[in-house]
Amino acid sequence: MAEEIPFSKQMRLATREIHAISDALVNAKLAFAMSDNSVWAEGLLMFYEVFRYLEQAMVRLKDTPIAEFQLEGLMRTEAFQQDLAFYLGEDWGKEYSPKESVSKYLLQLMEIERTNPILLMAYIYHLYMGLLSGGQILSKKRAFTKKFILFGSQETGGDAVTDFSPHSIASLKRQIREKTDNIARTLDDSIRQQLLEESKRVFILNNAMVRTVKNTNAVLLRKAILVLAAIVLLLSLLWYFYRT
Repeated sequence: MAEEIPFSKQMRLATREIHAISDALVNAKLAFAMSDNSVWAEGLLMFYEVFRYLEQAMVRLKDTPIAEFQLEGLMRTEAFQQDLAFYLGEDWGKEYSPKESVSKYLLQLMEIERTNPILLMAYIYHLYMGLLSGGQILSKKRAFTKKFILFGSQETGGDAVTDFSPHSIASLKRQIREKTDNIARTLDDSIRQQLLEESKRVFILNNAMVRTVKNTNAVLLRKAILVLAAIVLLLSLLWYFYRT
């Protein structure tokens, strides 16, 4: 029976299809382009606004269960700001204004906080678990691709948002699941069902933002040209040594 399944798992099951679409979108549109700093910074800017809102909401809702997610080592606002300063310069925020897709996302969060704040738990659960899971994989792919495509680039820094040290990622994920399950036990069936539905909206809004990332096709083309040039150079060298 569904009641016997931990609510955190129910949330994952409820979003399985839309999550798969989200993964495919990221892989198709961003994965290779993630080795490009401008694309990475654009993605950071988008999700910075969302994470910042959620973390500020946890403070505003200090007398509600939402505040329980303020786990040591989990908050990311300062890490986002650190990375954005690395990629865009210290004055990155002076002339910045959110994209329409980001503004729509924030309006949704504001409406939820105003009318039914417990539904923010859906966003907190999926976004932080995503950063602790897929975010780690994407960061490693970015580092690997960057080193390969840019012929051994040794650039360091700009990865604070995915760096949770000295805290254990496994421990943070476990704590988020436990908080989610414990809070869900105090809610009635109607609210739990609303949380499952809102979970799907999380990925819809995420996907809408990711689709607006610019220049990914140009970046992919540039990377492909670099790879092709490397292959041609390698083949030329092999042919030269073969001839001699």
